[in-house]
Order: sequence, then C-alpha cells, then structure tokens
Amino acid sequence: MELNDGNLQTLTEYLQKTLSPDPAVRRPAEKFLESVEGNQNYPILLLTVLEKSQDEVIRVCSAVTFKNYIKRNWRIVEDEPNKISDSDRTAIKANIVNLMLTSPEQIQKQLSDAISIIGREDFPLKWPDLLTEMVTRFQSGDFHIINGVLRTAHSLFKRYRHEFKSNELWSEIKLVLDTFAQPLTELFKATIDLCQTHATDVNALKDLPEFFEDNMETWMTNFHNLLTLDNKLLQTDDEEEAGLLELLKSQICDNAALYAQKYDEEFQPYLPRFVTAIWNLLVTTGQELVSNAIQFLASVCERPHYKHLFEDQNVLTSICEKVIVPNMEFRSADEEAFEDNSEEYIIRDLEGSDIDTRRRAACDLVRGLCKFFEGPVTGIFSGYVSSMLTEYAKNPGVNWKHKDAAIYLVTSLASKAQTQKHGITQANELVNLSEFFINHILVDLKSPNVNEFPVLKADAIKYVMTFRSQLPKEQLLQAVPLLVSHLQAESIVQHTYAAHALERLFTMRGANNTTLITPNEMAPFTEQLLNNLFKTLAVPGSSENEYIMKAIMRSFSLLQEAIVPYIPTLIGQLTHKLLLVSKNPSKPHFNHYLFESLCLSIRITCKANPDTVGSFEEALFPVFTEILQNDVQEFVPYVFQVMSLLLEIHSSSIPSSYMALFPHLLQPVLWERTGNIPPLVRLLQAFLEKGASDIASAASDKIPGLLGVFQKLIASKANDHQGFYLLNSIIEHMPPEAITQYRKQIFILLFQRLQGSKTTKFVKSFLVFINLYSVKYGAIALQEIFDSIQPKMFGMVLEKIVIPEVQKVSGQVEKKICAVGITKVLTECPAMMDTDYTKLWAPLLQALIGLFELPEDDSIPDDEHFIDIEDTPGYQTAFSQLAFAGRKEHDPIGEAVSNPKILLAQSLFKLSTACPGRVPSMMSSSLPAEALQFLQGYLQAAAVQLV
Repeated sequence: MELNDGNLQTLTEYLQKTLSPDPAVRRPAEKFLESVEGNQNYPILLLTVLEKSQDEVIRVCSAVTFKNYIKRNWRIVEDEPNKISDSDRTAIKANIVNLMLTSPEQIQKQLSDAISIIGREDFPLKWPDLLTEMVTRFQSGDFHIINGVLRTAHSLFKRYRHEFKSNELWSEIKLVLDTFAQPLTELFKATIDLCQTHATDVNALKDLPEFFEDNMETWMTNFHNLLTLDNKLLQTDDEEEAGLLELLKSQICDNAALYAQKYDEEFQPYLPRFVTAIWNLLVTTGQELVSNAIQFLASVCERPHYKHLFEDQNVLTSICEKVIVPNMEFRSADEEAFEDNSEEYIIRDLEGSDIDTRRRAACDLVRGLCKFFEGPVTGIFSGYVSSMLTEYAKNPGVNWKHKDAAIYLVTSLASKAQTQKHGITQANELVNLSEFFINHILVDLKSPNVNEFPVLKADAIKYVMTFRSQLPKEQLLQAVPLLVSHLQAESIVQHTYAAHALERLFTMRGANNTTLITPNEMAPFTEQLLNNLFKTLAVPGSSENEYIMKAIMRSFSLLQEAIVPYIPTLIGQLTHKLLLVSKNPSKPHFNHYLFESLCLSIRITCKANPDTVGSFEEALFPVFTEILQNDVQEFVPYVFQVMSLLLEIHSSSIPSSYMALFPHLLQPVLWERTGNIPPLVRLLQAFLEKGASDIASAASDKIPGLLGVFQKLIASKANDHQGFYLLNSIIEHMPPEAITQYRKQIFILLFQRLQGSKTTKFVKSFLVFINLYSVKYGAIALQEIFDSIQPKMFGMVLEKIVIPEVQKVSGQVEKKICAVGITKVLTECPAMMDTDYTKLWAPLLQALIGLFELPEDDSIPDDEHFIDIEDTPGYQTAFSQLAFAGRKEHDPIGEAVSNPKILLAQSLFKLSTACPGRVPSMMSSSLPAEALQFLQGYLQAAAVQLV
C-alpha cells in the first residue's frame, strides 16, 4: 500500500464505517481492514491518519485500530505469517514515542498501550533506546509530555509484578532501575522544589494542580512498580469522588504497605511512625477515601512481629468502632451502583474486583485482626451486630442499611478461607452461621414480595452462596425453592445473585461424588426453575446475563432426562437467543454457556432417543448457516463443535446436508484461523468415522483435499498433533484401496518434517501413527513402505526413534496402540527374524516392556518451546472447548485387545511355535533379568509357555 492521499482517504472512509451501529455496514468494513492489514505501510497509514486527520473521532478510531493491530500482530509466532514488515516495525519504533507524547490524552493512552505491547516483545534487546528516549523527555518541562512518559512507563513496568524469576528478568529489571529510577526521583524532587519556591506565586504554579492531578498517582505507582515483581496493584477507592491530596495519600499508603511486605527488615524502624500517621488519617480526619490506608493496616496487623501494636483491647475496640464499622456501611454511592450500574456492581461484588473498595479493605482488616485476636474481635463485633439488628427491627423501612452492615460484618467475621468452587471452606467457629441463617436470613428469602428491600434480599442470597459449604443440607434445600422464586425479582443484582447461587449449589458434591442436590429433590421445582430462568433473560439489562445462562447450563446438567419434556420449547428459545447474539457478539461467557446449553439439550435428548437428532438439526441449521455465511468469527468454532456432536449421534451414513458442507470445510481460508483448527479437525474426524467410504467414492478431489489439510497442519509446531489426529482417522476409517496411491507421499512428508524440525510432541504423535499403521495394515506393510522410501530405513526408524523414544508416549489409548503395533512388528514381520534387523528385535522387545512397566518419560529438551493454541496472539478467536460437546476418547483397537501384555505373550508363543528355540534364545541372551522377569509374568498370565 503506497503512502498517498488516495489510500489515506480510503482508509479514513473504512474507519468511519467501522463506527456504524449497523452490522451490515460495520462488518464489511472490518473485513476489509482485516484483509489489508498484512500489506506493507498499513500501520504507517494508520499513524498518518491519526496524526493528520481533522476529525477527532477518526483520529481516536485510528489510534484504537492501530493499538489492536499491534496487539494481534506484533509478536512473531513460529509457523504463523508475519504481517508486519521489518521496515514498518523500524518506522513504528522510530516515531511512536514522539507521536504519543505530542497527541491529545485520548490518543496518548492508546499509543501508550501500543508502546507497552511492543516493549513487551522488543524491549530491551530490539528496542534498546526506548527508556533513554523517554527519560530525556523529563527535561522538556511540558507537563503533558511528562504525563505521557509516566503513563507509558507504568504500562511498561507493571508486568514485572507477575513475571516468573529468571536471569533475563533480573538483567532487564536492573537496566530499568539503572535508567529510570534516578531520573524519576530527581523529577519528583524538582517538582516538589518548584512548589516550595513558587508557593506564593499563583501564576508560576497555574499548571501544577492539573499536572499533579494527572501525574501524582501515576508517579507513585511508578515508584511502586520499581519496587516490586509480583505484588498486585492496589489503587484507590473508586466509589467516592477523590481530591488530589486524597489520591496522593492513598498511593503513599499503598507504597508503604509494599515496603512493609517486601522490605520488612529495612522498613521496620519506620513502620510504627507510618502506623501512627495512617491511623490518624483514618480516625481523626474522617477521610472518605480510605481503602489503601485500611489495606496498609490489614497487611501489617497479620505479621507476627507487629502484633504488639494492636493487642491492647482499647486499640482493637477503637479500630473496630472508628475504622471497620463505618466503612462497612452501605453508602449512597453503593445504592446508586446497585440500582443504576448493576453489571459493574455484580462484577465488583461477585468476582472480587472490589479489591480497591473500602468495604473490601475493612473486611480484609477484620480477617487480619482475627489471625491473632479472633476471640476479642468476635466479642467486640457481636455487640455491634446485635445493636445493628435491633436498630433495623425498630423501623425496617428506614433502617434497612443497619441490617445490610450487620450481614456484611458477620460474613467478614466468619470467613477465614474460601475458594471459588466451594465458597467459605474454613469458618470462625465462634460465629453460629446456621443460627444466623434461621433467625435473620431465611426471613428475607421467604418474604412474599420479592421486590421489597432488594439489597437485603441480595444480601440473604449471597449469604447462602458464600456459606454453602458450612450450612447443613436441610437449610440449603430450604433455600432452593426460595432462590427459584427470587429469579423473578425486578432487581438485576437480586435475580443475578439468585441464578449464581443456584448454579453454585448445583455443582456441590455429596457422598460418592454425586451432586449434593439430586434431580429428585429438584422435581417439584423443575418447571418453575426453567420458566423463571428463561423469563429472566427477557428482563431489560439481563438479556445477555452470563450468570443466568450459566445457571441454565448447570440446571440442564443436574436435571438430565427431567428436562426432556421441556426441550421442544426451550430449544426454540435458545436458538432465537443465538440468532440475536450472533448479530453482534459482545459477551463471550454468555455465548459460551449458550452453546454449552445447546450441547446439553442435544446430548440428553438424543441419549433417550437418538432419532430426535433430526429435529435439532432442523432447529439449528438455519442459524448455523447464517453464522457461517456471515463469518461470525467468534461463533464459527462453536458451530463446528456442535455439528460434530450432531453428526457423531447419527448411526447410519452421513446425511446429504452434511455432505454438501464437506468441500467448504477444506477451504484454506478456514484453516488460517487457529481457533478453527481443533473443531474443524474434530468435524472432519466425524465425517470419516460416519462415512469414509462415501467420501472416498463421492469425488476424486476429496481425499487430496483432506491430505492437503494434513500437510498444512503437520508443518506447524503448534498444530502438528491436530494433523496426526486427522491422519489417524484417515488410516483407521478410509477403505485401504482409496489411499494406496497416497501412502508413500504421506510418509515422505513426515520424514521431511522429522529432518527439518524434530520435536518431542511430533515424535510422540509419529510413534502413535506408525503403530496404528502397523495395527491397521500389518507389520510387513509398515516395513515395506519404510524400505521403499530408502533401503534399510525401517531399521533406522526402529533404532533412532521407536526404541529410544517410545517411553515418552503418553495416554492410555496411545500407549495401547504403540504396544499392539510393536507387538506386531516383533512377531508378524519376518524381516525382524532373518535380516540385518534381527539385532533390533531384543532392544525393541525391551523398549515395549519398558513402555508397560516404567514411568512415562516426560522430559523435554531445553531448546524446545511449544506455543499453546490458547496463547497464540491474534485477532482470531482462540479456540474454546465446549465441555458438553466433548468427544469420548476413541480407541481404534477397541475390545479386540483388552490387555496388550497378554497379546504380547500370546503373540510370542505363536512366533516361538513357528521357529522353535529361537525366541527364548534371543530373549535370554539379550534381555536384562528384570525385563525377563516381567515377561515371565505376562506368559504366566496368558497361560502359555515359549518353545
């Protein structure tokens, strides 16, 4: 793409179209940009539009598009096309810092993120002057530029908190500290000096308030970044509008907490002064913004050598009264979020992103204090809980917030350890959770008006959810129908909590690893449960509520065949929902659970009656066709998985509707997206399993098309195992005569890959394949095809690959295939007994015994690095496996061989009868005693004796 006015104009027009709310306008524009992004100069054109356009909206759109382009394409991945030319990479790095620093703030933030993405890959080795260029800008005196530098530095450095230790990491951090720490400190001192020098000169300081407001917290977080590798960032409470001074004090508290955790010994002399200062900040100034200050006290009070600072009863009482209780109150900002910003409220409350709120900080302080002072703290709070509940009882309509605080306090006090799966797993024994449930929680759950006091209803539901592992089963069973009724609540938070609580209860396990709550116990409420869940999806604000859809999925999974009578109605609702969300997929978790629910509907119904598969295809195929035709990238991998599930249920040949799709599945464009590869391979395997002979006879181009896919996959280190899955299905199911002409070329391709790029993963897959070939076509055919490529090659493969590497094969079915294949080579291949290959017979037998008896060799050479499909960066949707579309592990040998050790013994016996005396002689002269002992055990188990 040339850098000219015509291309700039075209790019601007397409960027404008990507902003359209109409999918018919937006999607083609997105497709066009995706199709040209591999062209040289594309990113430079984007930066030029960003720099020169007069339209501010287009400039921001260009910045966002550029950042996303960098995000999916900058990392160079082996076996993947490199979409950014070297000249473009060089030009971007030469210009982006200056462009970022001179752009408006909205654009500056996007380019700052882009720099950090590039830096993650290229800094410091391929971008050694990045930090130097940034540090020199401190001298500019322009606070907007300095702010850009600090923001970018923060974005670049924060990853060090989560990196794993390595020598390369230490070197990189030393470079950062050497280059950045001193200039940052000097800049901080100079700015403070500037404030003091011009304290009385308003004009001289007119830019500073804005500068401090923009920079001081970033500044402090940069100091924070330079101190840490793995400490999680605790920023300020976002619930109240914070002033500059509060933000600064909050970040100082955060940094002090980090010093206390990471530099304990060095910081000890200063810590009491910080405790005093922060304590005064909390109790004397009445600060609203206190989460980091409380978190500081929480981190200090649970460390043994500081516990003396808190053990005085008066200190504990004062902390409880003046810090914890006031910060557990439900404030107007909480109420606002509950009613008007329910999605954010739920994320913060249920998913733990409330880490920077004062309520969460107060809760952490309670837990911290309970570590050493559980008895006194429980005693103090028991009094507060009683008085709060008394106040509530006097006038519930006015004093409902007192009960809310009481429930939150009890929850904080009782919770000692918890997991996502089980809720609270360890509770404070001094708190009677069951009694509190009966006296104070049940009454809110049982309230006839589900819409009255929604916050207290949500609290009650959350209490059940939180303490589900601590409450007796009879109380949980009491709660279940009440939770089902709360699904009808108007409050989004309330019905979401009810759905989430039910979903969590349905996953709990009882005796014998069965579900704690059984389908029979749910029978009286099944219809109401399903009706209420689906009705909730019609409530504005919950139409794509992932907690509701997850609860639907979990309900199907729990109820199993009990849902069959309702499926004709429910499948229509699910399909309609799928059609709606496919227009503009925006909630990945919701979409995933929707497809899981579809899979469960299919599995459960077709298990009872396989003939109903046709009605599912009738309902789903029109929507699937639309998704595939519109290339809804997020949904295509899901569609292939559901189609595989449907096709695998068919007992006879492949229906014509599937065969019409088959040629399209082989199109190269589909295979370019990594997220499509696993489900496409699975779907092709289903085609081969159900109708390999139909495929072989249908058209001459189908087998070469399949082998073309195989060739592409095995050339990739990331996807070669998928290529072998496909190849193994071809070998297992295709009529032998259909692939005779291609067999030699298949082996040649595999050898070329072995010579060019031999990896452990490839070798393991190769071993399974050649042994499956031995099982399917016979050991003689295997030996002949190797030796037809090159004389003596069969021996080289046995000596260099099979014997030394078979120990690395993992998986029960894979080991069985190798065992049976090797057994056939040992006992059904004449060349192993009377040619140069005979010397390999005993070592191969020993390797087979090792496969049976020795632990798996899971070592991988140091220079091998496999990129997981999920980790491959890119715009393409990563593959998301549907749990309920899962394919049962397939054993191509099946019941024909139940015990490979017995097969080996029987096969050796048969061989020994054909050439008496030779087999025992070869074994006794070459096998070690331990191997002979194992082999004797196999012979005894098979009740045979060698001759």
